[in-house]
Amino acid sequence: MPEQHRTALAALAPSTTPFASAIRRTFKVGYGLRDLRGDIMAGIVVAVVALPLSMALAIASGVPPQHGIYTAIVAGGLSALLGGSSVQVTGPTAAFVVVLAPISAKFGLGGLLLATIMAGGLMLAAGLARFGRLIEFIPYPVTTGFTSGIAVVIATLQFKDFFGLGIAKMPEHYIEKVQTIVAAAPTLHMPDMAIGLGSLAVLVLLPRLTRAIPSPLVALPAAGLVAYFMGLDVATINSRFSYELAGVTHHGIPQLPPMPMLPWTAPGPDGQQLVLSLDLIRSLGGSAFAIAMLGAIESLLSAVVSDGMTGLRHDPDAELIGQGVGNIVAPFFGGFAATGAIARTATNIRCGARSPVASISHALFILAAVMLVAPLLGYLPMASMAALLLVVAWNMSELKHFVHVLRTGPRGDVLVLLACFLLTVIFDMVVSVSVGVVLAAILFMRRMADVSSVNLVAASSEKAEIHLPPTAIVYQIGGPLFFGAAQKAMSSLRTIQRGIQTVILDLTSVPIIDATGLVNLESSIERLRKSGIYIIIAGVQAEPLKAIARAGWEKRHHAWLTVRRSLEDATALAWARHSEFHPGPTDRPDAR
Repeated sequence: MPEQHRTALAALAPSTTPFASAIRRTFKVGYGLRDLRGDIMAGIVVAVVALPLSMALAIASGVPPQHGIYTAIVAGGLSALLGGSSVQVTGPTAAFVVVLAPISAKFGLGGLLLATIMAGGLMLAAGLARFGRLIEFIPYPVTTGFTSGIAVVIATLQFKDFFGLGIAKMPEHYIEKVQTIVAAAPTLHMPDMAIGLGSLAVLVLLPRLTRAIPSPLVALPAAGLVAYFMGLDVATINSRFSYELAGVTHHGIPQLPPMPMLPWTAPGPDGQQLVLSLDLIRSLGGSAFAIAMLGAIESLLSAVVSDGMTGLRHDPDAELIGQGVGNIVAPFFGGFAATGAIARTATNIRCGARSPVASISHALFILAAVMLVAPLLGYLPMASMAALLLVVAWNMSELKHFVHVLRTGPRGDVLVLLACFLLTVIFDMVVSVSVGVVLAAILFMRRMADVSSVNLVAASSEKAEIHLPPTAIVYQIGGPLFFGAAQKAMSSLRTIQRGIQTVILDLTSVPIIDATGLVNLESSIERLRKSGIYIIIAGVQAEPLKAIARAGWEKRHHAWLTVRRSLEDATALAWARHSEFHPGPTDRPDAR
């Protein structure tokens, strides 16, 4: 890369703080005009995809479409600037719809903005606490289950606009929604359905012919033109949404940039200004936690996908910080919850994005678009927006992966998958993820208990490496001793045969031990002591040794318990004790 094109920011030293690690890393290695051109071109293409999608997702979340645009502009730009993934694109996502729609229905736009700020604070705190890597421990069946469930809910919600059904208000719960849609079937509006089917056909077929042109760029404007010039009586953004400016009501989307506002002054569920109170914040706590959890999971999963496509590595803590700041600031400009978007990120990469500058460019191009063509956006049919979200729902359903786990996964994983899927559809994301993670944790504990074991090695053992006196035995303990496995493993130490004076507990193969493991092990040792048996703990690894040292066992039980570095040292001590109590000829190998 030509040296004269390198920016002076390349001299920035790496920081220990995980702020803006992606942009700093970009300029540290060098950033030239060629990189800038690639990022700008990618930003333009992603903006074309993101603009209609942001509006559609805002509508699906129960708020006017311009708030989706504001989310893409503010949260999209800030998260890219401060995040830890070089090519991640942030904005409204379909995964949030099932969480946001109930919030906006119950608390209005003001409640949704306030919940987003609270969720952003949680994500920011998680990033600062460096919890980014913990997201990797959420099991695959959990994420696949709730993602597929979200796709089903999103697709179901689109039937109203896709078929032009006469439904004044959708119920809160999924079963009631399905019943309402079925009951409204006689109100099907043919022009809306025709526009929806035509848009869906273009959205599905065009990518199979060429990927050079984003299908929404063709499908949605074409639907608007057909509806306008054919004079079709279809619902549009203009007919569905309005805004007030200088005391005058206008239809469609305001031709304005995101303007500063106080989120708690936005309308509540009754259309009046939201009343900020401690009770309101408490009521939004669960929803904010759900947004934060889902936002963290989706963002880091998207970042992992982008790493696989680019060969780069993201900083998960910086990414959480970027997402947190984006979600805190966006509501002060009318934006709501945002997260990393896998489809837009993949488009960004395929179009040649090289750095976070591409995502920042995408936000700026969306800003330019709303300033230039906002009046034209009002002619887009609602049925075509619904068709776009049906395609999004299909793409995020992960049907192949879902079926693959059902067919080949262990029975426990299948149970977790189906539980998360059904709970997401029937209840909500909070219940689904909570139950899914608990079920997965229980399955993990059971599996760890299966691999944890205690094996007896007696004096008559044929293992040549262990030569024991007749008054000693070795229990070889293997696997982690934690609260899910310790009880099962220690049960083998309950009975000791007669004539045994020394028991060696070989912990060479125990990598970790927690408080429950310590309690169970000490209880077993106490039972041995009451039987007059001397205990030698051998071969303890570093982490368990620290736990035993903190527990102070040797100080409290020094008369009948000791710790030795290796099994060989423990065996030598066992022979010494045997010789002390049984003087005379010995079978000890080194005494021959």
